[in-house]
Amino acid sequence: MIQFELRPWRQEDAASIAQYAGNSKIAANLRDVFPHPYALSDAEEYIRDCIANEGGAQICRAIAIEGKAAGSIGVFIKSDVYRKSAEIGYWLAEPYWGQGIMSRAVRQICELAFSQFDIIRIEAEPFAHNTASRRVLEKAGFVLEGTKRKSVYKNGRLHDSCIYARLKECD
Repeated sequence: MIQFELRPWRQEDAASIAQYAGNSKIAANLRDVFPHPYALSDAEEYIRDCIANEGGAQICRAIAIEGKAAGSIGVFIKSDVYRKSAEIGYWLAEPYWGQGIMSRAVRQICELAFSQFDIIRIEAEPFAHNTASRRVLEKAGFVLEGTKRKSVYKNGRLHDSCIYARLKECD
């Protein structure tokens, strides 16, 4: 089993992240705010944002393998009537897919978020065709609550998305 660490971001992570994040297979399953192609300047800006906003209404961590950032995971607190809820987002470098890293990372960051913030719910909205991400969530204790038909417009096509949630009481 490959070992990893969820750790705060460091500016020196930018080169590693830019290298891995440039993979079109990663961008294909993320929101358009995740740029493709992914430049070093994108990584530097992302890391600056993570560091500046840490602990306010979000937790962002590097997924480090052998000391090198190989992915990202974050929990973002919602606002207004959704202030007891948060959203999780993540990605992992392709060489590490299918090795159980992400489901363990999701469990870890959820535990951290539930202990650090006054929230009771963490949700995710993977594209319905992204079976690997859906399986990650299920292995991490998330439950499928429903499918939103034709809710995502990505790369010129409409796709369904799924709503998954994990509740604090289930821990």
